[in-house]
Amino acid sequence: MNDLLRYCESHLDDMLAFVEALVRVESPSTDKAAVDRCGATLAEHLRVLGAAVDVIPVESRGNHIRARIGGDGRPVLILGHFDTVWPVGTIEQMPLRRDATRLAGPGTFDMKAGIGIAWMAMRALHATDTPHPPVVMLWTTDEEIGSGTSRAIIENEARHAAAVFVLEPALPGGALKTARKGCGEFELTIAGVAAHAGVDPGKGASAIHELADQITTIETLQDLDRGISVNVGVVLGGSRPNVVAAEARALIDVRAPTKADAEDVEAALRRLQPRRRGTRLTISGGFERPPLERTAAVGRLFSMARDVASSLGRELSEGSTGGGSDGNFTAALGVPTLDGLGPIGDGAHATHEHIEIGALAWRAALVAGLLREVGFGL
Repeated sequence: MNDLLRYCESHLDDMLAFVEALVRVESPSTDKAAVDRCGATLAEHLRVLGAAVDVIPVESRGNHIRARIGGDGRPVLILGHFDTVWPVGTIEQMPLRRDATRLAGPGTFDMKAGIGIAWMAMRALHATDTPHPPVVMLWTTDEEIGSGTSRAIIENEARHAAAVFVLEPALPGGALKTARKGCGEFELTIAGVAAHAGVDPGKGASAIHELADQITTIETLQDLDRGISVNVGVVLGGSRPNVVAAEARALIDVRAPTKADAEDVEAALRRLQPRRRGTRLTISGGFERPPLERTAAVGRLFSMARDVASSLGRELSEGSTGGGSDGNFTAALGVPTLDGLGPIGDGAHATHEHIEIGALAWRAALVAGLLREVGFGL
């Protein structure tokens, strides 16, 4: 383990240069040409590792990148994304800045430094002749907008894997993510009956008034003590102040820690009934990402990671988060999934986005050491 750490420490500048190269090639999810330029830079660096690199073509989004590296035993899937929330041109207003302790810039924390950590981990394994299982790296291009074109690819790769390592950012202090809530988005649409609000209000059925009543019911589904959050975040409706509203709708964000909780909340939303005569309800949407639950297998994988960290002279803790990642998909298949193996830092999706340079080497050694240990069996 110390050999792995020494290699990563002595080649920190290489890792930083790689991360900076990825950040400079901006890659917003909805700009295919930009994302593909970043993917070309990524693929070039992966080929230098000796990886067999496949560019998986996608018509509507950026092309996904898959890299295969040989080893012994069942493969491990290393998973992440290189799309960001930042539009092209952001780097001019929010330029890359490096000082003695931090590297700041759009996409550094979420999650191009995670790619750099995985890349350096593989370099360290090869340079030190450390045995490891076969590795499949899958870097996708639409995680920030729901993983619509990548989910099936992710799930197919995960089904063959002994474990999945997700290089998303760490929790504050470097903790790994052993649980993530499932993420759902629902739309409630109310159809009412229009009427003149001054002349014939009694002939109308207000969709807005009905929606207001429904929102009070929806609020009762939230149970923060159980980790269930329900938020009506967008409300639209009506046409003019003097018209009884014929239509209204609400967008609802739902987070749930377990599959059972997710099913309960979804069932309750679909059972909603109108309270006002003349109105009709339609509920659409669902859970886009299932929960990543802390199973016994996830617990064993974390214990292994904690032992590796200890051998590197570091303490490692675990935690949960309300946000989702592509690890939610792999965990739902029953594949042991460990998330948050990426950089320590702050500011995902914010103007102060940055990573801690001093943590990069040991995080790369952690991933390398964990690959070595998984090769001996979970």
